[in-house]
Amino acid sequence: MGFVRNFWKKLTHTKALDQSSGRLETVFFESIYRITYVAGMSSTDHDMFYLMYSNTVKLAIVFLVCGEIWYGFTEASGLDEVAASINVTVIQYIAMYRFMNMMSHKDFYKKLATSMESPYFDITTEERKKLVDYWWQTNERYLKLLLALGNCTLAFWFIFPLVDDVDYNLIVGIRLPLNYKTPFRYPLAYIVVMIAFFYISHFVMITDLKMQTHLLHLLCQFTVLVDCFQNLLRDCRIGFEDVAENNLVYEKRFAEKYTKRLGDLVEQHKLILSNTMNLRDTLSSPMLGQLVASGILICFIGYQATTTIAESPFQGLMSAFFLGYNLFGFYIICRWGEEITNQSEKIGEAIYCSGWECGLAKLPGVRSTIMYVIARANKPLVLTAGGMYNLSLTSYTSLVKTSYSALTVLLQFRHE
Repeated sequence: MGFVRNFWKKLTHTKALDQSSGRLETVFFESIYRITYVAGMSSTDHDMFYLMYSNTVKLAIVFLVCGEIWYGFTEASGLDEVAASINVTVIQYIAMYRFMNMMSHKDFYKKLATSMESPYFDITTEERKKLVDYWWQTNERYLKLLLALGNCTLAFWFIFPLVDDVDYNLIVGIRLPLNYKTPFRYPLAYIVVMIAFFYISHFVMITDLKMQTHLLHLLCQFTVLVDCFQNLLRDCRIGFEDVAENNLVYEKRFAEKYTKRLGDLVEQHKLILSNTMNLRDTLSSPMLGQLVASGILICFIGYQATTTIAESPFQGLMSAFFLGYNLFGFYIICRWGEEITNQSEKIGEAIYCSGWECGLAKLPGVRSTIMYVIARANKPLVLTAGGMYNLSLTSYTSLVKTSYSALTVLLQFRHE
C-alpha cells in the first residue's frame, strides 16, 4: 500500500498543491486537486505535456457530447431510446454548466479555499483541532463513497454492451462519422468511446466533489466559530484562574483581552458570512439547473430501470447504480446546505451562552456586539437553487416525490 500511495502522489503532483495557502487548504483540498489533475481538468498546471494531455481529454469529451446530440436528434426513436439518451446527456450538460460557472468565478473559489488561513480562525484548543479533523475526514469518506458509486456504475456501463444481445452495441447512444459496425472497426470504436466516456464521467464526478469540499470547508469554519463563541470566557480566563468570575470585569488586562478576542471572533463571523453569501449567489443558477436535472434523471433513470429489469437484469442493475449515484450526489449538496443553515443559527445560541452574564456586558461595546451577532444569527443563511428552492433535505424529499409521480405517469403512458 505504501508503494501505491507514493506512486499516486508522484503521478498526481499538481501545482495547485505547491500554490496552497497552507496546511488547512491542503488537508481539505489535496484529494480533489489530485483527482482533478489526473482527469486533465487542472487549471493551475500549464507545462507543455500536461496541456497536450488536458486538451486531448477536453477534445475527446467535446466529440463525445456532439456524437450523443447527433444520435439523439437523428436516431433515437421510441420512449425507451429517448429516455436512455436523456439519462446520459442531461447530467453531462449540467456538469459542464457548473464547471464553466466555477471557472468564471475561479478567483472567488480560490479565496474560499484559502479562507481557513484567516488570522481570526482559531484552532488552538484540542476540541477545535478535533472538529477540523472530523470534517476533513468526513469529506474524505464521502469523496471515496461518491467515487466508488460512480466507478461501480461505470464498470456496469462498460460491461453491458459486451454481454447484451445487440451486435455492435456501444456504451452510449452515439452517432459516429463512420460505419463502425464491422468486426474490425467495432473494437476500435468501442475503446475510443469507452475512454471518452470514462473521462466525461469523472468530469461529472469532479464537479460534485468540488462542491462538496467547498461546502464542508465552510461548514467546518462555522462549527469552529460556534465553539469559539461558546467558550469565549473560558479561553480568556487563561492566566486569570485565581480571579472570581464576577470580578473579572474589573481586571483591566482581562477586559482588554476579552474585548479583543470578541472583536476577532466577530471579524471571523463577518468573513464566513461574506464567503457564504457570495457562494450562495454564485451557486444559485447552477443549483437550479442541478435541481431540474436531478428531477429529470431520477424520473427517466427510474423509468429505464423498471422497464428493463425483467428483460435484462444486468441493464436494470446498471440503471439502479446510476440512479443511486444521482440520488446520492444531490443528497450531499442538500444535506451540507441544510447543515450550514443550522450552524449559522447556532452562532447566536453560542454567544448567548458564552458567560457574558457575569458582568462582562458592562465593558464598552460588548453588549451591543453580542446583540448584533445574535440578531444576525437569527436570520440564518440559506443556500438556494435560483432563489426559489432551499438546498435542504426537505427540498430533496420533495424532489424525489415529484420525480416518482412523474415516473408513474411515464409508466402508465408506456402501458397505454
